[in-house]
Amino acid sequence: MIFNMKRQIFFRALTFGIAASALILTSCSTTETRISEHPEIFQNLSPRDQALVREGKIREGMSQDAVWVAWGAPDQKATGTARGRPVETWIYNEYTYANAPYPYPFGPYGYGGYYGGAVVFHHHRNHRFAIIGDPFYDPFFYSYLPPRVAYPSKTVSFVNGRVVSIQVLTPPR
Repeated sequence: MIFNMKRQIFFRALTFGIAASALILTSCSTTETRISEHPEIFQNLSPRDQALVREGKIREGMSQDAVWVAWGAPDQKATGTARGRPVETWIYNEYTYANAPYPYPFGPYGYGGYYGGAVVFHHHRNHRFAIIGDPFYDPFFYSYLPPRVAYPSKTVSFVNGRVVSIQVLTPPR
């Protein structure tokens, strides 16, 4: 009976995990998902712009809707003026990891600082367990993950809802 309860709990947790993963994976927005979710926007584009949008490309003179379908929502928006006209600039970020404090991954001793480890046999209610581990393992020291850093990778500026400027920036070193 206890085995069946544990099995039910395991399968419920597994089902929840699969459902949560599917939800997360389907929430990622791509050009194709934006086209399928908003066909009215895509159909209002010229054939030339439709072809560019399908490739994830934009051009000067394109509408804000076309840029949104091609590149998605911007990470940031900036407003200003140029020659007395209001300008809106969309900024798209990419992400990188900051430099790690060590030239090799996971701490100064390589992968987890494994020194040969220890094997401990444990008996509990007619069950045997073998615990394999490193007695010197410190997860706060060896499991360092450098912070993720956002940097602007491209910008597009609009005047009267049309693209007037496109910039692609070089990534930081």
